[in-house]
Amino acid sequence: MNHSQWKTRRTRRLLGEEAEESPAYVEAGHALALGQAVHDRRTALGLSQTEPARRADMTRPQISTIEGGDAVPTLTLLTRLAGALDASLTIRLDDDGSTFVFTPHHRPHPDEASGDGHSSAA
Repeated sequence: MNHSQWKTRRTRRLLGEEAEESPAYVEAGHALALGQAVHDRRTALGLSQTEPARRADMTRPQISTIEGGDAVPTLTLLTRLAGALDASLTIRLDDDGSTFVFTPHHRPHPDEASGDGHSSAA
């Protein structure tokens, strides 16, 4: 096939054609989705890459690499990273896609506690 006949995966899907994904393509998609979730949570907290790196006993370049989708961290590292981002990490992987969701921990601050036992969270 010459270059003029080449179609992107997106073009094939739009045309209703089968677009098989290689394992490497799927893994890259997972890494990008995780990186975006880390970035979104970090920026929601107003943190630079340096602070969660310090909290998780990592380096700033490691955080950058994860956020860029250039690395798939181990479960141990993900656990430390979730703690550093003051959240729980939920991962859903299936044939149709993947999701990575950081759910903030609900820790009441002394000035946020109400008399009814409920508290608000950021």
